[in-house]
Amino acid sequence: MANVPVYLFLGFLDSGKTKFIHETLCDKRFQDGDKTLVILCEEGEEELDTSKYAGGRNVTIVTLENKEQLTTKFLEDSVKKSRAERVMIEYNGMWLLNDLGEVMPRNWQIYQIMMMADSKTFDMYNSNMRQLVYDKISVTELVAFNRYNDSIDKMKLHTIVRAINRRAAIIYEYEDGSVENDDIVDSLPFDINAPVVEIKDEDFGLLYLDAMDKPQNYDGKTIKFKALVARSNKMPKNSFVGGRFAMTCCVEDIRYVGFMCRWDNASTLANKGWYTVTAKVKAERDKLFGNELGPMFYVTEAVKAEPPKEETVYFS
Repeated sequence: MANVPVYLFLGFLDSGKTKFIHETLCDKRFQDGDKTLVILCEEGEEELDTSKYAGGRNVTIVTLENKEQLTTKFLEDSVKKSRAERVMIEYNGMWLLNDLGEVMPRNWQIYQIMMMADSKTFDMYNSNMRQLVYDKISVTELVAFNRYNDSIDKMKLHTIVRAINRRAAIIYEYEDGSVENDDIVDSLPFDINAPVVEIKDEDFGLLYLDAMDKPQNYDGKTIKFKALVARSNKMPKNSFVGGRFAMTCCVEDIRYVGFMCRWDNASTLANKGWYTVTAKVKAERDKLFGNELGPMFYVTEAVKAEPPKEETVYFS
């Protein structure tokens, strides 16, 4: 069975998802003759009209009335009836992405994920529906803030996105239709060029995000940080994980994150004990990182320490 590419459009009601899909379908570069199925998971003010698209006969639009309709059978039947070769999904902002993941046919492959956000209401959604905002931003490749104007705090929008996803591109679409790329340089609360980069307890989350995202920047650096040690017989010999429990969006989403550490004296450390770890970082390719480049910590010292005042760290 051939794989079906899926383009996923995220955002809350009236955030500009339908308009973005409309513009994509109008783009001659996208209209290459492939039959396209568009699945709308909510009804907003904008409507799609296949008669407006070059090759509109190749576009089929279906609308879900409620989440109960979101089933594997519905998705498979929709592709079969439309004979679609690709799928575009305008996903309901109030539904978690896991709901889609659980029913998505096995031969469907996510090709691109984009999120639209209304600059004027985004902060309100983030304040009141943090879990739903995190759910979308954490996986997207692009966040497009539309209806933007200079009276809106760009840094605040930028900070919310970067606290969740440090890889996503960010653009701002002004009310006149002009577009501006996000060029804000993210500063770190620690000096990465210091002889020993000392990490405050509250900054572990930022260290983790930055080092995992850009391990090459930490190659050869000496890092000192407080960590909760995790040891297991399943780990390589003379190894442990130095990390913290981190909360990303809500209490239900607390998980342990940390760095793989190599040390000849690893067996002397107490599992679940707190230590101040000093290590030299090397950017290496290892199966632990999916054979991608990642930060490996070679420990020179681990001293027993008191737990930090706040044992849980935050990414925002």
